[in-house]
Amino acid sequence: MIGTPEQISKYLWQLDKDKQYEIKEYKEKRSNKANAYFWELLGKLCFEMNLDTIQEYKKRVKELGVFRHWEIEKENVETFKKMWSDKGIAWFIDIVDIETNGKIPINAYYGSSSYNKKQMAKLIDGVVQDCQAIGIETKSPEEINSLFESEK
Repeated sequence: MIGTPEQISKYLWQLDKDKQYEIKEYKEKRSNKANAYFWELLGKLCFEMNLDTIQEYKKRVKELGVFRHWEIEKENVETFKKMWSDKGIAWFIDIVDIETNGKIPINAYYGSSSYNKKQMAKLIDGVVQDCQAIGIETKSPEEINSLFESEK
């Protein structure tokens, strides 16, 4: 059920008391079509410019700056790096400073599959501009906006 706290509280008495429930803020999910379109354009751009697609993707993810900062014990950095990168291609870490008190400061970047609409729109906007600059045809702004409609 999705609703306001007042609407939800009316139904709490109906819940099975032997079960546990989680209540969290509802956030509308974006469509996977937006991520697919980004990859389509990135592939065309990299082909035309003779760029490595994965490296270009990581560069764009890093420039967008969607990451979490942590300080990890030196001996755990490689394990964390492996676990983080197992989530996907652009889930990577950067060591951002020197070791202090046995801990290494890192930025752990999230891949675009986890982006919200606003983050994904910025990522797509950048690749659209770069494609248009070299003559690769892109969708109209209206068509791109329609990619963000949630899939029900």
